[in-house]
Amino acid sequence: MMASACSLHAPRGAIATTNPWPGQGLLGRWAQLLTELRIDVDLSGRDIQREFDALHDRIRTNHRTRDAMQPLPLHLRGLVFRLREADGEYFVYAIDPQRNRIVAYTVFNRLVEVDRRTDRHLRAPHAKVVDGYRRLGIASVIYRWWLDSGRSLMTGARQSAGAHGLWMALARDYELAAVRIDAHKRVQRLPLPPPPGFFTALDTRLVLVGRGCQLADFTQHAACGG
Repeated sequence: MMASACSLHAPRGAIATTNPWPGQGLLGRWAQLLTELRIDVDLSGRDIQREFDALHDRIRTNHRTRDAMQPLPLHLRGLVFRLREADGEYFVYAIDPQRNRIVAYTVFNRLVEVDRRTDRHLRAPHAKVVDGYRRLGIASVIYRWWLDSGRSLMTGARQSAGAHGLWMALARDYELAAVRIDAHKRVQRLPLPPPPGFFTALDTRLVLVGRGCQLADFTQHAACGG
């Protein structure tokens, strides 16, 4: 079973936190500022379905992978969710039991850009959903499960437009912060709001803070122009 809380190895316990940016006005300003965030392209639904079908075949024929998958208590439109952990990374599969097919896949990757201290607290999520199952809230349910369990998220170097929109939606319920990864792999918290154009650099990221977690657990303060 997956460990939880601010450190990925701390005891489970979800403590509610409040978003320090109340109201939609400031979030709207953030959304405007973050339009310059590096946006990646999406794969076609057909490519994703082929990838998922091959993945499903490997899972069915590899008993170690199959036996390592654990059920998750998530409920959405009759889908079944399974979790697998390997080398500190976590894989969540959404399966349609009627079609016996994987329809969505989320991986919580380790960040090679950060130091060991930060690695205990943050993972970078990447989700893929096949056509016909998008806009059902699958990625949102999985991300909320992770955050509510007391674990935090950081964006990767790039985001799809859909992922960026999901982060903005989640920021209404979870603390959102801007950070920079410095040359020593430390995460520096940035003043808010950041100046326009700041998010064009590859070392700037967004963080969603999990329930009961504190940014101070894994960040340092940095001057905006530092």
